[in-house]
Amino acid sequence: MSPKRAATAIGRELFGPDVELRQTHISWVFLKGDEAWKIKKPVSLGFLDFSDIESRLRACRAEVRLNRRLAPDVYLDVVPVTLDESGRHRLGGPGTPIDWAVRMRRLPDSHSAQALLRAGRLQPRHIDLIAQRLAAFHRQATCDEETSRFGQVEMIAVNVKENFDQTRYSIGRYLSPQQAAEIEEWQTGFLEANRDLLQARVDGGRIREGHGDLRLEHVYLSPAGGEGPEELRIIDCIEFNQRFRVADVCADIAFLSMDLAWSGRCDLAEGLLASYAQASNDFDIYSVVDFYQGYRAFVRGKISAFLAADPEADDRVRRANEEEARRYFLLALASERCPLQQPALIAVGGLIASGKTTLSGWLSWQVPAPIVSTDRTRKFLLGLDALRALPERPFAGAYSPRFSDRVYREAMRRADSVLSSGRAVIIDASFSRRKEREAACRLADKHSVPFLFIECRTSPELVLERLRQRAQSPSVSDGRREIYQEFASRWEPAQEIPCGKKLVLDTSRPWEECIDLLRGRLQPWPSALN
Repeated sequence: MSPKRAATAIGRELFGPDVELRQTHISWVFLKGDEAWKIKKPVSLGFLDFSDIESRLRACRAEVRLNRRLAPDVYLDVVPVTLDESGRHRLGGPGTPIDWAVRMRRLPDSHSAQALLRAGRLQPRHIDLIAQRLAAFHRQATCDEETSRFGQVEMIAVNVKENFDQTRYSIGRYLSPQQAAEIEEWQTGFLEANRDLLQARVDGGRIREGHGDLRLEHVYLSPAGGEGPEELRIIDCIEFNQRFRVADVCADIAFLSMDLAWSGRCDLAEGLLASYAQASNDFDIYSVVDFYQGYRAFVRGKISAFLAADPEADDRVRRANEEEARRYFLLALASERCPLQQPALIAVGGLIASGKTTLSGWLSWQVPAPIVSTDRTRKFLLGLDALRALPERPFAGAYSPRFSDRVYREAMRRADSVLSSGRAVIIDASFSRRKEREAACRLADKHSVPFLFIECRTSPELVLERLRQRAQSPSVSDGRREIYQEFASRWEPAQEIPCGKKLVLDTSRPWEECIDLLRGRLQPWPSALN
């Protein structure tokens, strides 16, 4: 009897005739009612070894422990599979365990991000929620001397080389020899040429015990009661191999952004990166994200190629995986190519409460591009939470000209990292001083990209009303009524910027009118990629 037929028979013994069996290259998953049960296949694939029962038990226990970090109410326990005296398989029954199963709460397929995307219901707000949760997860994840070694070039190279070795004799079914060689040369060449950059990621504490398999099908957004946001759960992390799970945080986020791009939603892929960079204060992900997206795409191509060659799978499954493998390998090839969107630098400035942050948020999803906020940058440099209030006197302490110079230098450095990746960037700042605006202009000239300065203006009465409303809840901005007049008196008019690179926007006008004025000055993401 084939392993699949044997698994089906055991599943019917354990759960009844109406059980549904799904399988991956390493597990059988039995679905019954509101529960799911996962049993590891007794396989040895090089990067994992489940060939004996002890290794499968260790993997089951690790799966529950690690996945409770992002889905605490989904992973319930580990249950033995036994044989009773009649030779019938039982869950948790008497006798010596012959295998082990992970008992899980079953999540509706319709709630997965993959299903939402296919139904056209995956929205920017979902992407923001996912990015913010992942940023918080990575902040709390283990980061120590042991994890840091996985960020060394030599360790990353082990994973990269393994991919190419394991596809050496199958890649010709999907790519030409020249294309396959180009991917290998680029990925291995990137590691060698960027040793200092990758070491800086290690030194910056960016190597964490993450998820390792962040894909759309592992992200679930369940409707919440009332008006609250959806409940987010992320399941099925890598439990069987530490070197796949512990890596640069960018390797995690790049997996999900790659999956969005592979699914034809480059706008959401870029939006995920942008939202994560802001939530994590890690704009240096843009220096390594193309490498990690290419690496992750090749991993998925490799797995699909494995499944396409699985003699146990039916013809339909094999053909589907052949097509998926080809697309993933081509995406890995495309990761090293120039982006289709022309990069640009958009600086959004203005007085306190002039609407620049609201406008930047809208622009971020239209371009799409990450927002480098001086308000957030300032709090980061001070080691403070973004919502921590700083009731300083005007132009003193954390808002002194000297410290503000440091904030703007860091903001420009972050924007430089984004532009160096060939992507657009938005800088959200007051830009009240001429030298700050000139620094942004020089950065655009350095990269030979278009520059636009949007100056937000509104009436003093509306500013004061906005500040009154802002005071009712925590805010990233420390702007308040008491300092508005002095701030306005020190504003240096933006006369040095040519009219063709400047747009003055009256944000007291209806929002729709402001948007109409902006659309003509923007180069939107190509519609074919949306």
